[in-house]
Amino acid sequence: MIETPPLVDQYCHGVLRTELGLGTFEAQLMSSAGPPAAGTTFFDTQTGFAVRRWCPPLLGLEPHATPARYLARRRELGVAETARRLLSGSGVAAYLVDTGVAGDLTGPKELALAGDAEAFEAVRLELLAEQVADTSGTVGAFLANLAEAVHHAAAGAAAFTCATAFTCADTPDLAPEPPGPGAVRGAAGRWLAGRPRGGAVRDPVLLSHLLWSAVASGLPLQLHTGAADAAALTGFARATAGLGTRLVLLGGYPYHRRTAQLAAAFPHVYADAGAALGQTGARAAAVLAELLEIAPFGKVLFSSGGRHLPELHAVGALVFREALGRVLGGWAAEGSWSWRDAERVAAMVAAGNARRVYRLDGP
Repeated sequence: MIETPPLVDQYCHGVLRTELGLGTFEAQLMSSAGPPAAGTTFFDTQTGFAVRRWCPPLLGLEPHATPARYLARRRELGVAETARRLLSGSGVAAYLVDTGVAGDLTGPKELALAGDAEAFEAVRLELLAEQVADTSGTVGAFLANLAEAVHHAAAGAAAFTCATAFTCADTPDLAPEPPGPGAVRGAAGRWLAGRPRGGAVRDPVLLSHLLWSAVASGLPLQLHTGAADAAALTGFARATAGLGTRLVLLGGYPYHRRTAQLAAAFPHVYADAGAALGQTGARAAAVLAELLEIAPFGKVLFSSGGRHLPELHAVGALVFREALGRVLGGWAAEGSWSWRDAERVAAMVAAGNARRVYRLDGP
């Protein structure tokens, strides 16, 4: 049995404050462009089965409760009590919360209170730019206010995060080097002139400017790779080497091996085990083992990637803990590792690496 410390969930979102019916609940279980296959629901996925395995006991039910019974129990308890039980029962001691997602979601303080944990903010760069644009009348004012906003955010946040720079179809050729002042002014002018109020940042020059502004702050920078090959990040990783900013690559499944390769190749790059473990459910141990085949053990960080449903936070944590014990415990049991080393590495991946990368325990 591998003992792990309380987890640091190094990337997640808040949870919904509203009650959900069957259809709206199951729609949150996976990203899909349409409804499930006829005669099925999104509970018929690895994520759905993982929710039914790990979450019912936290709400006082037997494992593998039917969706109808589970959701009935959820309604009996209410939204707040359900969230409290799921979050506090997941064994997480600290959350890094991306606050850049729309919806009636809990913020870091509410999430911390519900989970009896600490919480820190990861500031979404795109949202920061959009908020500044809504209150800036000219290009010059926008760029000056943006620089001030990044500086101010860096003083209170644990990290910056960017969701679109390497995943948006509009930005396939994002240059790895900082754009020049003229190019930035031109891109800002075009974007401000063409965007509706609240319009998202998709211009590659402006996104590159945001990334390099974050790099200059010295805070860790979380980069979403989506479900794409992380090779697109190689140029940016090479260009930022030696500058003092740590890059944490989020997502990447089923290309998680490439993410691990980048973490192995560059001293300042880290790989997120992430939501892939909750999404793969019963196969999570295999995915985690593949990451640990390639990435140095000090470069792999746990996160749930939980969003909207507290079930996804809980499943991410509980599946991770079970998968980590199965992988490292298996290697120790067969004699390939010592039990002491297995527990040391488990502590690193579960919490220690994140605490070091984000300086959660101070400088």
